[in-house]
Amino acid sequence: MRTRDFLSNAIRAITIVVAALLSPSWTRSAPPENKESFRPRILAPRRSDSDLQTPELEPAQPASVLVPEFAAPFGFSGPSGVLPREDQQGSHFVPIEDRWRLGMPAWDRYGKEHPPVDDYPGVLGRWWDPYNLNVLKGDYPLVGQDTFLTVTGISQLVQELREVPTGTTPFESTLNPFSEEFFGDPEQFFSTNFFRLSVDLFNGSAGYKQPVWRMRATPVFNFNYLDVNELAVVSPDVRDGTTRFRTDWALDDWFLEAKLADLGPEYDFVSVRGGSQFFVSDFRGFVFSDTNRAVRLFGSRFSNRDQFNVLWFDQTEKETNSELNLFDDRHQNTVIANYYHQDFLVPGYTGLLSFHYNNDQPGTKFDRNRFLVRPDPAGVFQPHRVEAYYLGLAGQGHFGHLNVSNAFYYVWGRDSLNPIAGRDQNIEAQMSALELSYDRDWARFRVSWFWASGDPDPNDGDAEGFDAIFDNPNFAGGEFSYWQRQAIRLFGVGLTQRQSLMANLRSSKTQGQSNFVNPGLSLINAGMDMDVTPKLKLVANANFLWFDDTKSLEVFTFQDKIDSEIGTDLSLGIEYRPYLNDNVQLISGLSSFIPARGFKDLYTPFNGKVETLFGHFLEVILTY
Repeated sequence: MRTRDFLSNAIRAITIVVAALLSPSWTRSAPPENKESFRPRILAPRRSDSDLQTPELEPAQPASVLVPEFAAPFGFSGPSGVLPREDQQGSHFVPIEDRWRLGMPAWDRYGKEHPPVDDYPGVLGRWWDPYNLNVLKGDYPLVGQDTFLTVTGISQLVQELREVPTGTTPFESTLNPFSEEFFGDPEQFFSTNFFRLSVDLFNGSAGYKQPVWRMRATPVFNFNYLDVNELAVVSPDVRDGTTRFRTDWALDDWFLEAKLADLGPEYDFVSVRGGSQFFVSDFRGFVFSDTNRAVRLFGSRFSNRDQFNVLWFDQTEKETNSELNLFDDRHQNTVIANYYHQDFLVPGYTGLLSFHYNNDQPGTKFDRNRFLVRPDPAGVFQPHRVEAYYLGLAGQGHFGHLNVSNAFYYVWGRDSLNPIAGRDQNIEAQMSALELSYDRDWARFRVSWFWASGDPDPNDGDAEGFDAIFDNPNFAGGEFSYWQRQAIRLFGVGLTQRQSLMANLRSSKTQGQSNFVNPGLSLINAGMDMDVTPKLKLVANANFLWFDDTKSLEVFTFQDKIDSEIGTDLSLGIEYRPYLNDNVQLISGLSSFIPARGFKDLYTPFNGKVETLFGHFLEVILTY
C-alpha cells in the first residue's frame, strides 16, 4: 500500500510541475485591481437533505451566504495539490484546505511599484525567481500538505593557470629540439566547467524532522580543456599534440530514501538511502569524500545529539578528465561506519568514532587518455589486491574561546603485491591532524599540524606509509593551497594528487589503488580567515612541508640521499558573494611553491635549477 501511494504521489507531482510551467495563470504577475483581501459574493444556499424529504412544507427563506474571494499568495505558489473535502455551509466559517496557500493582500509598502532595490515583506513572483517564495524550491508543497519539490541548477566554471613539473619524452620526440631534460616547460592552462540540474522530491517537513521518503536525481554535463607545453602529457601518443578537449555527461547523484522508523518523540529516526550519493566520512574529509553508488543506513539518537551512519559502497569507474561517475563497475567495495556524539567532554565539542574497510580488487585499467592507472606503472606493475582497515578518532568544536579540530587514524591490512616493493606487504600506518584557531572580531587566526607516516624500508615486507581511500581534505588552506590543489607527477605516478595532502606515489586518486609504500608527509601551517566585509572573505596560508621518510622515494627513483625538506607553500584566496548569498560566488586563489632541497633532488634539471612554481585559479558558481 505504501509503495502504491509513493508511486501515485510521484506521478501526480510530475504532472503538476509540467502543468504549472505551461500555464501562465498560476504566476502572480500583477496585483489585483481591488486591493482588499476579499470581496464577498452572494450564493444561493444549499438545500439540506431534510428539505428534500419534506416537500409539503414551505421552506423558510434562508439568509444569504457570503463567500470571500481571497487574493493569491506571494511568490510563485503553483496550483494547490490539496483536494477539497467540504463546501462552505454558512457565512461564519470558511473551510480552507490548503494551509500553505493562504491569500495575502497586494501591498505596495512605499508606493513605488515594487522596485527591485527596495525591501518588501511580500513580493510578486515568477517561476524563474529564486529569491522569493517559489514552489520549485520547496516553499510550497507540490502535492497535498507535505510533498515538496526542490529544483536546483548550478553552473560551476573553473579557469586555472598553473606551473607544475611536467615530464618530457627525451628519448622519443620533443616539442622543442635538443630537449634532453626529464622535466620541461611547467606552464599549463586547464579549464573545467560543470552544469548540474538537481531535482529533489520529498515527503515530510525537513525543517525539523526527517522526510518520510525522498527521491533525487542530478544530471550533469561537463566540458574541459587542457593546454600544455610538452608532448605525451595529454596522451602517451606524441602525435596527439599538446591540447585536449573533452565533453562528458553523467547522472551525478541519484537515490531513493525512506524513513524506516521513529526512534522517539523528539524526531529521532532511522532511514535508508540507496543509489549514488555524496558522503564525507569525517569532519575534514581526510580518508573518504566522494559521490558514488552506495546503500546507507543513517539516523539520530538522544534528541539529535548523536548521529550515526553505516554505508556500503560499490564504486563505479570515473571519467578520467571530468572525474564524473561512469556506469562501469570499479571492482572496489568500501564499508564505512561512524558515530557522532555532540557535547563530548565539554559543551560545544563533537567527538567522532569511525571505521573504514576498503577492498580494492586486482585488475588492469587504462584511463580515457590511454595511460595505465591500475596497477601503478611503477616497479613490478602486476595486478594486486589491496585490503585496508581504518580505525579513526576525530573531533571538532571549541573549548571556551579556542576552536579545535583534530583527527587520528590507524590503518592495517595487506597488499598482495606492491609495485614499488615488488612483493606482498603487511599494511600498518598512522595519520594525525590538529588545528587550533581563535576568533577575534572579523578575523580567525589558525595554526595546524598534519602528519602521515612514511615507509622507512620498502623491502622489509611492512608498508608503513599512510594513504587514504578517496580523500578531499579541507585543511591547511584546502583548495587554495598549491600542494593540495596541484597534481605533481613523478615518472608515471603522482608525488601528490589533485585535492589531496598525501605524498603517496599513486597513479591516480580517482582510478588508481591506495599505495602504502610512500614517503609520508609532515606539515605545519599558519593562516588567517578574514571577513573583510559581509560580501568579501580573504583566506591566507603558509605551509611548511617535509617528507616523513624518503627511503621509498630513493628506491623508486634509484637515487641516494634525497633530503626530507620539500618546500614552502604560500597561498591567498578570495571568496566574494555580491548578493550576500550563495546564488553567485566568485572564488579566486593565488599560490606559490618555493622548493627546498628534497624537492630539488627530485626535479633539478641537468642544466639550471628548479624555479619557484605558481598557480592561479578563478571559479564562478551560479546557483538557482
